[in-house]
Amino acid sequence: MGRTVIIGCGNLLRGDDGVGPILIRHLWDEGVPDHVTLVDGGTAGMDVAFKMQGADRVVIIDAAATGSEPGTIFEVPAAELEQLPPLEGLHTHQFRWDHALAFAHWLLKDEYPEEITVFLIEAADVTPGVELTPRVADSMGRVAAMVRRLWEEPADVETG
Repeated sequence: MGRTVIIGCGNLLRGDDGVGPILIRHLWDEGVPDHVTLVDGGTAGMDVAFKMQGADRVVIIDAAATGSEPGTIFEVPAAELEQLPPLEGLHTHQFRWDHALAFAHWLLKDEYPEEITVFLIEAADVTPGVELTPRVADSMGRVAAMVRRLWEEPADVETG
């Protein structure tokens, strides 16, 4: 098995925006195999880039605000991750998961993971101090099951 890094991004203090770190805590409580590393990425996008170094597979979980039905799960295709946002003029407070991937691609070069999957869950309420809404909590459970299946599969890593 190749090394898998699961990263939950978001702000724990803003309701559904905390779905990524909350999912990481649930996985931690359940236990993970030795080849899996869990990372609470919080809101520190730049730190997320360093956590990917040397991983064969990376999975990122975050909240989304697309206007879709709350709890909708989006799996971002790897092909879309190739069109990462430019880093020029970026301020650290604007640093999102997609910027973290662009930064990691630039920084890690040959140690950039071969396989990256992003799961986004449409948020319903990001009011400071509220809990996850029921729809988002339910979707978080479904994403957790998808993530478990991913780490049970061998990563598509070339051996030479």
